[in-house]
Amino acid sequence: MSFTATPPFATGPGEPPRLVLSRLLKTAAIDARGQRLGRLVDVIVRLPADGGYPPVTGLVAELGRRRVYIPADVVHAWQPDGVELASARVDLRAFQRREGEVLLRADVLGHRLLDTTTARLVHAHDIELTADPAGGWVLSGVDVHRLRWLHRPGHHPYHPFRDWLAFEPLIGHQPSLRARHPLTRLRRLKPAELADLLEDASAPEQREILTQVHTDPELEADVFEELDDDQQSHLLADRTDPEAADVITHMRADDAADAIAGLPHDRRRRVLALLPDEHRITVTNLLSYHTATAGGLMGVDILALPDDTTARQAIQAVREATTTQPEALATIYTLDPGGRLTGAIGLVTLLQADPAASLHTTADPDPVTVTADADQIEIATLMADYNLSTLPVVDDDRHPIGVITIDDVLDETIPANWRHREPAPHHHSGAA
Repeated sequence: MSFTATPPFATGPGEPPRLVLSRLLKTAAIDARGQRLGRLVDVIVRLPADGGYPPVTGLVAELGRRRVYIPADVVHAWQPDGVELASARVDLRAFQRREGEVLLRADVLGHRLLDTTTARLVHAHDIELTADPAGGWVLSGVDVHRLRWLHRPGHHPYHPFRDWLAFEPLIGHQPSLRARHPLTRLRRLKPAELADLLEDASAPEQREILTQVHTDPELEADVFEELDDDQQSHLLADRTDPEAADVITHMRADDAADAIAGLPHDRRRRVLALLPDEHRITVTNLLSYHTATAGGLMGVDILALPDDTTARQAIQAVREATTTQPEALATIYTLDPGGRLTGAIGLVTLLQADPAASLHTTADPDPVTVTADADQIEIATLMADYNLSTLPVVDDDRHPIGVITIDDVLDETIPANWRHREPAPHHHSGAA
C-alpha cells in the first residue's frame, strides 16, 4: 500500500504518513482504471491480543445502496481525492461484519472511550491512522477534545491526537468484544476508579466494562466492594442468582453481607444458599447485626496471636496473612490462653521491636475496644480521639469478634453527595 503525501494528508519531514478518519470518510474508492466506484463509509481494524496498535484490515465502501468490503491489501494508494485500488474488480457481495472486527466510524467515532490515564470516560471526536513501517496502516491516535486542527501564521499546527494505547474502547459489539484480550489496559486502574467509571457509564458501557472485569474474579469483587450501595444493588439485580453469588463469594465477608442485605428479600436466601459453607456462615452471622452498629461495620479479618508470641514470629504471621485485608494488618492483637483480648501493637512498633521480645512485653496492654452494639458516632469519636486506624470489636467476655478499619468508618460518615464531586485527575505511571 503506497501513500501520496499531498494535502489533506501531508505530514512533516521525517514523520510517517498519517490519515484523519473524518477526512478519509469524505473520499472515494477509485479502481485501477481511475473510475469512481463509490464512497468510503468506514474503516475496519482488529484489536490485537497484545493490546498494541490495531491494524487496518479493510474498508467499507458504499456502491449505490450496497455496502461492500474492500480488503486492505488491495488498496494501492491513498490520494487526496480518494483511495486507489490495485484492481478494477470488487467483490459486490453485501458487507457482513465478522467476529473481532471493529468499525472505526460505527463503533468508535463519536462514542466514549475509557481514558486510562485520567480514569474518565471521554468522547472520540476524531481518529488518526499512521503508516506502519512494516506495511499497512494502524490505528494510532484519538482526538478527545472538541478542538480541531488549528494553525496560525508562525505557529506549528495544533496536533490534538493522543496515543491510542492510553485508551480502552467501548465498542458495544458483543462478537468483537468476545474476541478481545481481556483487561488489556483496565488493569492500570484501581478498583475504586473502575467503580467510579461504572457509576458514570451508560447501561451498555457498564455491561462492556463488567464483561472485561469479570475475567478476573478478584478484581470484579474489589470493584463491587467500591460501588455505592444503590449502584451495587442495581448491577447485582441484573445478574442471575448464581452470577450474583459468584461475585459475592469473592468479596470480603463484611462487604458480602452488605451486598446480600441490598438484595430484595426474596433473593437473599437463594443467593446465600449458593455461597460456600464457611463464607455463608460468616456472612449470615454478620447479617444479624444492624448496619449502623459496630457489628454491621466490622470485618472479620483480624490478626490475633497468643501474647507469648515473639515479635519475629508475629512479623512472619503478618507476612503469611496474604488473604487478610491489608488495612486490618495495621494492628496486631494479642490473646490470653482463654482467647480474650490482652493487647494491641501497631505494625511499625512491631517492626522496631526486639525480634526476640514477646508481644506481652511490647503490646499496649489496654487497647481501646467497642462492643457490637456501639453506634457510628461512638466509633468515629473513639478512632479520632485515640488516633486509631483499626478498632477491635469484642463480645461481653472480651473475645475479639471483628475489627473496624478507618476506611469502613469513612465509607459511612462521608456525605453521599461528596462522593459524586468531580475528582482530581489521576495519572498512572507507564501510561501513554
